Amino acid sequence: MIILNLISAGQAVIESCSPVAGFDPVIFHIWGPISLRWYSLGFLMGLIFGAMYFHRLIKNHQLWGAKGQVARSPIAPSITEDMLFYATLGVIIGGRLGYVALYDPMMFATPLSVLRTWDGGMSFHGGMLGVSLAVVFVAVRAKLPLLRLADAVAPVAPIGIGLVRLANFINGELYGRAWDGPLAMTFPCDPSGGTILRHPSPLYEAILEGLVLWVILRLATHWFRSLARPGLTAGIFLLGYGVFRTLVENVREPDAELIFGLTRGMVYSAPMWMIGLGLIIWALRQPVAAPSK
Repeated sequence: MIILNLISAGQAVIESCSPVAGFDPVIFHIWGPISLRWYSLGFLMGLIFGAMYFHRLIKNHQLWGAKGQVARSPIAPSITEDMLFYATLGVIIGGRLGYVALYDPMMFATPLSVLRTWDGGMSFHGGMLGVSLAVVFVAVRAKLPLLRLADAVAPVAPIGIGLVRLANFINGELYGRAWDGPLAMTFPCDPSGGTILRHPSPLYEAILEGLVLWVILRLATHWFRSLARPGLTAGIFLLGYGVFRTLVENVREPDAELIFGLTRGMVYSAPMWMIGLGLIIWALRQPVAAPSK
């Protein structure tokens, strides 16, 4: 059921709506409403590549101590399978419930529609909360330091985010506001029927929330040894995503009604960057974690 939901998940898009010539949001149909879409493939590949990167991070003992310090990863490589399984649950359940609760709460009036992941969408903020709960559950279950597990998961997230944002672009959704600049393009499924030039905001998000944020975290973990300070890497991710998402929201067409003049993405991202900034300040004031024996 988990795999079928993820395979069929995706925004409700018309197959001819991609702004990229030759691309169809649906790669191929499987049966009935179940199809393999670029959107769901982004999730699947993000989870697979993310698990591989997570496994490499927790096996690289040199990253878990300050430069010149002998250290050992506090997380056993065997935890990768558990983390992948529960993170997948968190992404699907949290992402779907988050979309319904934050963007279309009327769907709760017909509970079966909530299960139709191919009808509607997924919310990053809901998925983020779901993965956070998965991290807490795995940490408690395996008796691992919570912040250190969160630090290992944080550098993985931009991989999935970047791939899903590219899929959003192929779907022709989450398009930007009207603009006639050098990078402007049309989106066939917008209210104008593709007659208005717009910001390619999904590409902005793929670059900033995906590639750039991954590079920042890579430098933090491999060059500045941020994993030696519990909470620092997770804080950098939360702050980075919150800031980048807020910036892009200024040129992205709002998904729903504004809240006090701010888009939903801005409002829902505010707690992320505030918690992230708090974690960074707290972590930098703490001594470097003692090397694991």
